[in-house]
Amino acid sequence: MEYLPKDPAILVSSINMLLRDEEFDSLESLCYSFSREPEEIKEYLIQNDYVYSEEQRQFRPVGYDE
Repeated sequence: MEYLPKDPAILVSSINMLLRDEEFDSLESLCYSFSREPEEIKEYLIQNDYVYSEEQRQFRPVGYDE
């Protein structure tokens, strides 16, 4: 993958896949590899109803665990 997708659903899927398959050990290392800031990604995705779970190491829909 050369760049992170812009579409929120595809972005979440891509990030979760890269973290799950252990291509990267953290969201921070993944973001820096693609020259993006972790907070920028988190803010963009929270605006699109996805929140990052540190415990699960993945983005999930807002309210998923409630």
